[in-house]
Amino acid sequence: MEQIKLQQDEGKLLVVLQDFVSLCKPKVLMLIMLTAVVGAALAAFSHPVAPLATLLALTGIAGVAAAAAAFNCLVEAATDGVMGRTRWRPLPNGRINTWQAVLLITLLGGSGLLLTITFGGVLAGVLTCISFFGYAVIYTLYLKKATPQNIVIGGASGAMPPLLGWVAASGEISYAPLLLFLIIFVWTPPHFWALALYRKNDYARAKMPMLPVTHGDQFTALQIILYTLMLFIVTLLPYLTQMAGVLYLLVAVALNCRFMQLAWRLKKSLAGEDGRRLFTYSVLYLALLFAALLLDAMLQTVLA
Repeated sequence: MEQIKLQQDEGKLLVVLQDFVSLCKPKVLMLIMLTAVVGAALAAFSHPVAPLATLLALTGIAGVAAAAAAFNCLVEAATDGVMGRTRWRPLPNGRINTWQAVLLITLLGGSGLLLTITFGGVLAGVLTCISFFGYAVIYTLYLKKATPQNIVIGGASGAMPPLLGWVAASGEISYAPLLLFLIIFVWTPPHFWALALYRKNDYARAKMPMLPVTHGDQFTALQIILYTLMLFIVTLLPYLTQMAGVLYLLVAVALNCRFMQLAWRLKKSLAGEDGRRLFTYSVLYLALLFAALLLDAMLQTVLA
């Protein structure tokens, strides 16, 4: 009987831990940290870097990003409860209460910021604070329900991770991490608008002014096409500025051609399934694009 009770207690603890992890949006966090790690790694090719200090600073950035995600879940718990995509989250379900979420946010954000400043420097800490404030306060509390351009304006916070990684590793800002920032900034609208088309009814039910709800599917699909074209151009800049070489260029062109193909299919069909397909691909696109940047830098170092 004692063994059964112990197993039950362990099972309950595991469920609670899984709920706390889900507040931090682990899939989103993994993509964020991939771009931050690539930013730090690229800085290491041109700057003297302390590996352990950089790793600890990146850990701090991850903590602050997780806190921002949890804050978003806390503020939007009521909205999440009426949306099919998010009603399973632990706050709307009552599996985690408000004070538990606040404690998690405080611990992750506070310890993360301390690590970032201590091992990444004051500039990295300041930029991390700006990123948190932009996402958690400006975007979540105001922009998201104020304007259909919410994701365009708020996308600046989501584009910060590679810049944060670069600064945490090198202690300075240059044109290279700003290009990485620009890539994610332009990538963000077509990425989220594809999801918004797929989940338009959810956003309408939650009275959230996402672009398909306020301007319709056709207008949203056109905007996705335009931003995809801009993304194609922007992702060529690392090659044109000699930040990256031919390997990156070939991968970027291939990835962008597929992105454009899916965006055009969505424009013609306006089908929710095509929106879901584009959204899913856009995540893979960004991961592969940043991986190509890193592999290209490694190749150039070997051949130099």
